[in-house]
Amino acid sequence: MAEVHETLDNLMQENRTFPPSPAFVTEANATAAIYDEAEADRLGFWAKQARGLDWDTDFTEVLDWSNAPFAKWFVGGKLNVAYNCVDRHVLSGHGDQIAIRFEGEPGDQINITYRELMDQVCKAANAITELGVSAGDRVAIYMPMIPEAVVAMLACARVGAVHSVVFAGFSAEALRSRIEDAQAKLVITADGQNRRGSVMSLKPAVDEAVAASPSVNNVLVVRRCGNDIAWGEKDVWWHEFVANQSPEHTPIAFDSEHPLFILYTSGTTGKPKGILHTTGGYLTQVSYTHRVVFDLKPDTDVFWCTADIGWVTGHSYIVYGPLANRVTQVIYEGTPDTPGKDRWWDIIQRHGVTILYTAPTAIRTFMKWGDEFPQAYDLSSLRLLGSVGEPINPEAWMWYRSVIGGNNCPIVDTWWQTETGGMMISPLPGVTATKPGSAMRALPGIGMAVVDDAGTPLGNGHGGFLVLTEPWPAMLRGIWGDNQRFIDTYWSKWPQFYFAGDGAKLDNDGALWLLGRVDDVMNVSGHRISTTEVESALVSHPSVAEAAVVGAADETTGQAIVAFVILRGGMEGDDGTTLVTELRNHVATEIGAIAKPKKIMIVPELPKTRSGKILRRLLQDVAEHRSVGDSTTLADPAVMNLISAGLESSSADD
Repeated sequence: MAEVHETLDNLMQENRTFPPSPAFVTEANATAAIYDEAEADRLGFWAKQARGLDWDTDFTEVLDWSNAPFAKWFVGGKLNVAYNCVDRHVLSGHGDQIAIRFEGEPGDQINITYRELMDQVCKAANAITELGVSAGDRVAIYMPMIPEAVVAMLACARVGAVHSVVFAGFSAEALRSRIEDAQAKLVITADGQNRRGSVMSLKPAVDEAVAASPSVNNVLVVRRCGNDIAWGEKDVWWHEFVANQSPEHTPIAFDSEHPLFILYTSGTTGKPKGILHTTGGYLTQVSYTHRVVFDLKPDTDVFWCTADIGWVTGHSYIVYGPLANRVTQVIYEGTPDTPGKDRWWDIIQRHGVTILYTAPTAIRTFMKWGDEFPQAYDLSSLRLLGSVGEPINPEAWMWYRSVIGGNNCPIVDTWWQTETGGMMISPLPGVTATKPGSAMRALPGIGMAVVDDAGTPLGNGHGGFLVLTEPWPAMLRGIWGDNQRFIDTYWSKWPQFYFAGDGAKLDNDGALWLLGRVDDVMNVSGHRISTTEVESALVSHPSVAEAAVVGAADETTGQAIVAFVILRGGMEGDDGTTLVTELRNHVATEIGAIAKPKKIMIVPELPKTRSGKILRRLLQDVAEHRSVGDSTTLADPAVMNLISAGLESSSADD
């Protein structure tokens, strides 16, 4: 056999496996046969999934790939997304089923049935139409996690307007740049949002952004917190204007390729990158993946995805996928530690949540806080757990399984992106024997490979670049207003593949392991080592709750590994010598001496955005003794001062 060029070193091994219980298998929505069905006729498989939706006009062709990489799915078909998410459930006799169980951070609660949701969406659709919004126009949504945010998105979809949801933690300048790029005619916002017991005003950022955005004709404002706000001639109160609209509205069927939304990916410099998603293919894939990956039982399950609608997870697995599947779901406005660190577990117990979908960052935070918080509640209603956002390290996976799931819940570790629209890689909970920390394999209907620098697929036991080998229904249709950037960004390395930007490896059993962004790969003495694997090794130590690893310039090895770790709740810090030495040796045992960190720093917190993303570039600034860069997007900018001040006192060198 020819020698395989190792694009990424394949270091850690994981041999624990957890098959689904016989009882779960018996009732599962998907069986192993679904893989064979998709492989035998991939396009026929996707056509079958699409016909689970209600189409006003049937499609005549499943896929047009003649203008690759610009895809057209379900050609000729017409449908309305909002009708599929709301109306058809009411018309089929489920109008009294609760769609949304909303819980505000202060403790206010409201249940909204599908019939009530349909009325609200129709009123909002009439309202934005009266404000001059029509099919193809863009609407910016800058809102907290409240039901009106979901209503606003569905109202846009109902009239064919293209929504651009901007995370409500972003600055006025970030909002302005997105409004300007999309040329939005309407902004929908709220007076403020509840966060950690205080009211954070949203309207001032909107006012500043709109003042510099001549395309905006009106600002529709939800009164959420009652805080004092400035009022301008473009401003309209939601509770006055929307409430007085008719609850009757006839949805319009739009072409399958009609734009549904733009979602801007995160970035600190340059022009915003607006990822464009369309209608039929997107709704097909998010409803299919939501149904089979979460094994949804619409008559009995209570689903909770803890994401914010400002991110793609909120679009696909709070709004469109779940509602298309007639879900009953929890939506929570606030933070996990308000008023106490038990808030999530209290919500799960009171609402009887059966499916929980959250991020590894949150899981590791709960590990840090201690087991006593979830153990004080009855979490036995849970039957399935999900993970999203970044690779989950095996020890966090095991903690999630044992402490939250009571060793009784399958875990679906999902990989996908803003660009993919929906899940691409995940276990199927009634089929897959899972390994802690592995996303396992591509979902039925998805083409995936791990390749080397030349684009040659690698076999089991090797690491490289994760690519998608076939077009998929929910794929992005381009970057808003910049088709060449779309080609250059995703298709230039290998024109025959979509390059996801992530590293991955296939273990000896063929299970897939995500290794994070290839930008985060460290080159240590010629070995290309993933930060994810070193972080996983650190978190497998019983003292460590969370870790972030960066590569710092080193004269001898090219790059040296520098780690920042948070200890678990109840663990005592030391003088930075004994435990640091123990952790370095632990990494060497778990992975190998080549991966032993040169420096380890024990820190109280890591620099995270409000969405939970760790800004490793700031940690690299600290590790390389540079001035710390822009930290304005951090949830707590002051944390960088603590990290910088303590670097030398709690690090160890070879």
